Amino acid sequence: MYPDTNQKLELNEWLRICQYWYNWQLGERFTWWQDNNLQLKSFPWWKELFPPLFDTKPDYYNQKAQLPTIKQDLKKVWHSGELLDFKAVPSQTLQDVSKRVDLAFSRFLKGDSDGKKSGKPRFKNAASFRTIRIEGQAVTVERVEKDWLFLSISKLKGWLKVRLHRPLPDGFTLKNILVTKKADGFYCTIALDDPTVPVFNLDEVVPTWENSLGMDAVLHENDYLATSDGEKLPSLKSFRKSQDRLAKVSRRKAAKKKGSAKRRKLTNREAREHQRIARSRKDHAYKTAHKIVRTGKKVFFHEDLNLRGLTKRNKAKKDDDGNFLPNGQSAKSGLNKSWLDAGFGQFFTTLDYIAAKAGAVVVKVNPAYTSQLLAYRDEFIFTDCGIREYFDLKELLNVDRDVNASINIMRVGLGLFPTIKSRKGKLVITTSATASTMKVVLQILRKHGEASQNFIDRMGEAHTLSLLECG
Repeated sequence: MYPDTNQKLELNEWLRICQYWYNWQLGERFTWWQDNNLQLKSFPWWKELFPPLFDTKPDYYNQKAQLPTIKQDLKKVWHSGELLDFKAVPSQTLQDVSKRVDLAFSRFLKGDSDGKKSGKPRFKNAASFRTIRIEGQAVTVERVEKDWLFLSISKLKGWLKVRLHRPLPDGFTLKNILVTKKADGFYCTIALDDPTVPVFNLDEVVPTWENSLGMDAVLHENDYLATSDGEKLPSLKSFRKSQDRLAKVSRRKAAKKKGSAKRRKLTNREAREHQRIARSRKDHAYKTAHKIVRTGKKVFFHEDLNLRGLTKRNKAKKDDDGNFLPNGQSAKSGLNKSWLDAGFGQFFTTLDYIAAKAGAVVVKVNPAYTSQLLAYRDEFIFTDCGIREYFDLKELLNVDRDVNASINIMRVGLGLFPTIKSRKGKLVITTSATASTMKVVLQILRKHGEASQNFIDRMGEAHTLSLLECG
């Protein structure tokens, strides 16, 4: 969006009012819950003894009903003394803030539809509260040009200029818009209802060896993913490449006086650096997902990674005197940074979205022992993370650890991976179907080995020519 100066001031004021309204409702819910939660646990009949108390329990409807009273006069913020005019904001926008509070608090108490509870909702500051929703009935499309859209929003003076990234369909119905403030300006997300779009029903896909693809998250040197076709996709490392520049800006900002103009300028520059890192990571996720989907496969298997556990700090170690001992956290911190920089969670979500549009499915599988067992023989070879390759004298084959793991992941998804049990501290394979896939697995590994050797030969020839030219 390209608002003028007065529109920027109004939108910033709307964000401030919605932020205050969000925090006020959340604080009211926390206060009531802290005062009455203990009684509810100790006395289940507390609700029957004191029904008026539960009639005033904060919920979406009675909190939203307070808006007409609040709009009668200016609202004074007690800690800053500023005056907020709730009448300046569209009523549906303030009601949507109440809905957001209700959803956040409900997930905190009851959990979502899958039964997973989220953390305690946080009070929002200006950096974390950046989006407001404006309903379609408060928005009018005034004019549509080639690449521009002009909107008229209730209680916002003038027309709002928006750049169109794609043409608007004929006969659409404007449902709502989301106005988001980012480091480089305002953005507008438009939700439309197009009746000409058909309902898409994904056909049931039966996974086979021919239409499936296994993927292994590599996170080693410049490799990002290894596929069961014998291909390795490169990583981006957007944060690693930008951390020196980001650290320099952060040090300069920390040296400036708080509240000064120079500090605000450096704060915005720091935010732009973070935005650049996030955008490059997202762009890499989309490009990699499109490259994988263009293979023509219909089922994509990947590891069910516990990213929260993988980036968790090591447990502290103490001696008998209570002194802290080395626990390997220094090395683990660098690994945690690499996991977070890779953004595998964002990538797999993006892949699921891209694959669904292509009529394919993405399936998570249990990665247990997939990186240790040879894909064409029931033998544990890669028992150490330092073993990146294995040369098989019997097959005269150089096996790459990551490609081998991706094939095993596909075997898990197809139900062809052996059943492994631990007996007296040793891993024992009870049932196996490895022999049925041995021939095709060897073909994939030999193909990958030949491609890697050809690449090494080409690099060696180029290095030799450069040395001859220098000589």
